Amino acid sequence: QVQLVESGGGLVQPGGSLRLSCAASGSGFSINSMGWYRQAPGKQRELVAGITRGGSTDYADSVKGRFTISRDNAKNTVYLQMNSLKPEDTAVYYCNAQAIRYRDYITYDYWGQGTQVTVSS
Repeated sequence: QVQLVESGGGLVQPGGSLRLSCAASGSGFSINSMGWYRQAPGKQRELVAGITRGGSTDYADSVKGRFTISRDNAKNTVYLQMNSLKPEDTAVYYCNAQAIRYRDYITYDYWGQGTQVTVSS
């Protein structure tokens, strides 16, 4: 089993910045890709940014140039630096990790509990 613990959400004014963190813990697994998703009220959950173990990244068009995803493999932690925040970035942000179990090499999908990001003046 893998647990994901998120931190860093909160209330920020438009144009401000926030940094989200997500730490993965658990034994018997190798953490592969990690990413951040978000879900605004009345909308579907969407991918914000993803990063492979090797460091390749992918971003939603709406956040390119403003958000940066990074990770520390030694700590099994992924970060999301969010700059120039807009009211439309308001959502619950969820951490996601794909973990490969050593025992049988099956890949499992894990989610964090979510952290609220509110961008408002």
